[in-house]
Amino acid sequence: MLRFSDYTEQWLDFVVLNRDPLSPIPAHDYDIVEGPVANDDVNDRIDDYLAGFVLKAEFLSELAHYRSTHQICLCTARSLQMIEPIDKKYYINVKHISRPIIERLITEQNIDKYDSADMFYNSNTFSQLSDKTTELYKKQWAEVYDILKKELNLK
Repeated sequence: MLRFSDYTEQWLDFVVLNRDPLSPIPAHDYDIVEGPVANDDVNDRIDDYLAGFVLKAEFLSELAHYRSTHQICLCTARSLQMIEPIDKKYYINVKHISRPIIERLITEQNIDKYDSADMFYNSNTFSQLSDKTTELYKKQWAEVYDILKKELNLK
Protein backbone atom coordinates (compact mmCIF):
# COMPACT_ATOMS: atom_id res chain seq x y z
CA MET A 1 0.00 0.00 0.00
CA LEU A 2 1.16 3.50 -0.82
CA ARG A 3 -0.40 6.44 1.03
CA PHE A 4 -0.01 10.15 0.34
CA SER A 5 -1.39 12.40 3.06
CA ASP A 6 -1.28 15.54 0.92
CA TYR A 7 0.05 17.05 -2.28
CA THR A 8 3.80 16.46 -1.97
CA GLU A 9 6.80 16.10 -4.25
CA GLN A 10 6.51 12.31 -3.90
CA TRP A 11 2.84 12.50 -4.87
CA LEU A 12 3.67 14.55 -7.96
CA ASP A 13 6.47 12.17 -8.96
CA PHE A 14 4.06 9.25 -8.63
CA VAL A 15 1.39 10.98 -10.75
CA VAL A 16 3.97 11.80 -13.40
CA LEU A 17 5.25 8.21 -13.40
CA ASN A 18 1.73 6.94 -14.02
CA ARG A 19 1.12 9.41 -16.86
CA ASP A 20 4.40 8.78 -18.65
CA PRO A 21 3.62 6.90 -21.86
CA LEU A 22 7.06 5.28 -21.67
CA SER A 23 6.46 3.81 -18.19
CA PRO A 24 5.67 0.11 -18.01
CA ILE A 25 2.05 -0.81 -17.40
CA PRO A 26 1.40 -1.00 -14.58
CA ALA A 27 3.90 1.67 -13.52
CA HIS A 28 3.98 0.38 -9.92
CA ASP A 29 3.28 -2.80 -7.99
CA TYR A 30 1.16 -1.43 -5.14
CA ASP A 31 -2.11 -3.17 -4.37
CA ILE A 32 -3.66 0.03 -3.00
CA VAL A 33 -2.79 3.70 -3.51
CA GLU A 34 -4.47 6.32 -1.35
CA GLY A 35 -4.25 10.09 -1.38
CA PRO A 36 -5.17 13.31 -3.17
CA VAL A 37 -6.81 13.02 -6.57
CA ALA A 38 -5.18 14.56 -9.63
CA ASN A 39 -8.60 15.79 -10.71
CA ASP A 40 -9.84 18.49 -13.08
CA ASP A 41 -8.87 21.24 -10.65
CA VAL A 42 -5.16 20.40 -10.94
CA ASN A 43 -5.02 18.47 -14.21
CA ASP A 44 -4.25 21.46 -16.45
CA ARG A 45 -1.38 22.50 -14.20
CA ILE A 46 0.01 18.96 -14.24
CA ASP A 47 -0.02 19.17 -18.03
CA ASP A 48 1.81 22.52 -17.77
CA TYR A 49 4.37 20.93 -15.45
CA LEU A 50 4.86 17.96 -17.80
CA ALA A 51 5.32 20.36 -20.74
CA GLY A 52 7.95 22.32 -18.79
CA PHE A 53 5.88 25.52 -18.46
CA VAL A 54 5.99 25.45 -14.67
CA LEU A 55 8.71 24.26 -12.28
CA LYS A 56 8.05 21.55 -9.70
CA ALA A 57 8.52 23.90 -6.71
CA GLU A 58 6.17 26.48 -8.23
CA PHE A 59 3.55 23.83 -9.00
CA LEU A 60 3.70 22.36 -5.49
CA SER A 61 3.45 25.86 -4.03
CA GLU A 62 0.26 26.45 -6.04
CA LEU A 63 -1.23 23.18 -4.79
CA ALA A 64 -1.13 24.53 -1.24
CA HIS A 65 -4.11 26.69 -2.26
CA TYR A 66 -6.19 23.78 -3.58
CA ARG A 67 -8.55 21.78 -1.42
CA SER A 68 -7.47 18.23 -2.02
CA THR A 69 -9.95 15.49 -2.69
CA HIS A 70 -9.28 11.95 -1.54
CA GLN A 71 -9.23 8.67 -3.37
CA ILE A 72 -8.45 5.07 -2.66
CA CYS A 73 -7.38 3.18 -5.75
CA LEU A 74 -7.62 -0.59 -5.72
CA CYS A 75 -4.97 -1.46 -8.27
CA THR A 76 -4.80 -5.26 -8.24
CA ALA A 77 -7.09 -8.26 -8.10
CA ARG A 78 -5.58 -8.99 -4.68
CA SER A 79 -6.82 -5.64 -3.33
CA LEU A 80 -10.29 -6.26 -4.76
CA GLN A 81 -10.50 -9.51 -2.81
CA MET A 82 -10.32 -7.47 0.41
CA ILE A 83 -13.67 -5.79 -0.28
CA GLU A 84 -16.55 -6.94 1.87
CA PRO A 85 -20.16 -6.48 0.78
CA ILE A 86 -22.02 -3.75 2.63
CA ASP A 87 -25.34 -4.00 4.35
CA LYS A 88 -27.42 -1.61 2.22
CA LYS A 89 -29.96 -0.85 4.94
CA TYR A 90 -27.19 0.07 7.37
CA TYR A 91 -25.36 2.15 4.74
CA ILE A 92 -28.53 4.02 3.74
CA ASN A 93 -29.33 4.76 7.39
CA VAL A 94 -25.84 6.19 7.97
CA LYS A 95 -26.19 8.32 4.84
CA HIS A 96 -29.64 9.59 5.87
CA ILE A 97 -28.33 10.49 9.32
CA SER A 98 -25.13 12.13 8.05
CA ARG A 99 -26.63 14.50 5.49
CA PRO A 100 -28.90 16.53 7.84
CA ILE A 101 -26.19 16.64 10.51
CA ILE A 102 -23.75 18.22 8.07
CA GLU A 103 -26.43 20.66 6.89
CA ARG A 104 -27.23 21.60 10.49
CA LEU A 105 -23.52 22.17 11.24
CA ILE A 106 -23.37 24.54 8.28
CA THR A 107 -26.31 26.62 9.48
CA GLU A 108 -25.83 26.51 13.24
CA GLN A 109 -22.04 26.83 13.31
CA ASN A 110 -21.82 29.16 10.30
CA ILE A 111 -19.13 27.09 8.55
CA ASP A 112 -18.77 25.97 4.96
CA LYS A 113 -19.73 22.52 3.70
CA TYR A 114 -16.12 21.29 3.62
CA ASP A 115 -15.38 22.25 7.23
CA SER A 116 -18.74 20.87 8.28
CA ALA A 117 -18.05 17.53 6.59
CA ASP A 118 -14.52 17.41 8.04
CA MET A 119 -15.85 18.15 11.52
CA PHE A 120 -18.45 15.40 11.30
CA TYR A 121 -16.48 12.70 9.51
CA ASN A 122 -13.46 13.14 11.81
CA SER A 123 -15.55 12.93 14.98
CA ASN A 124 -15.82 10.08 17.43
CA THR A 125 -19.57 10.27 16.91
CA PHE A 126 -19.18 9.39 13.23
CA SER A 127 -16.80 6.56 14.17
CA GLN A 128 -19.49 5.18 16.45
CA LEU A 129 -22.16 5.70 13.80
CA SER A 130 -19.97 3.78 11.34
CA ASP A 131 -19.55 0.92 13.79
CA LYS A 132 -22.55 -1.28 13.18
CA THR A 133 -22.23 -2.92 16.59
CA THR A 134 -23.08 0.35 18.40
CA GLU A 135 -26.47 0.44 16.65
CA LEU A 136 -26.24 4.24 16.62
CA TYR A 137 -27.40 4.07 13.00
CA LYS A 138 -30.83 3.05 14.28
CA LYS A 139 -31.36 6.40 16.03
CA GLN A 140 -32.89 9.55 14.57
CA TRP A 141 -30.43 12.03 13.08
CA ALA A 142 -31.32 14.67 15.72
CA GLU A 143 -30.28 12.30 18.51
CA VAL A 144 -26.97 11.63 16.79
CA TYR A 145 -26.52 15.37 16.26
CA ASP A 146 -27.01 15.97 20.00
CA ILE A 147 -24.29 13.40 20.72
CA LEU A 148 -21.98 15.15 18.25
CA LYS A 149 -22.66 18.56 19.79
CA LYS A 150 -21.77 17.24 23.23
CA GLU A 151 -18.61 15.62 21.88
CA LEU A 152 -17.47 18.83 20.16
CA ASN A 153 -18.75 21.19 22.90
CA LEU A 154 -21.05 22.99 20.44
CA LYS A 155 -24.05 25.07 21.44
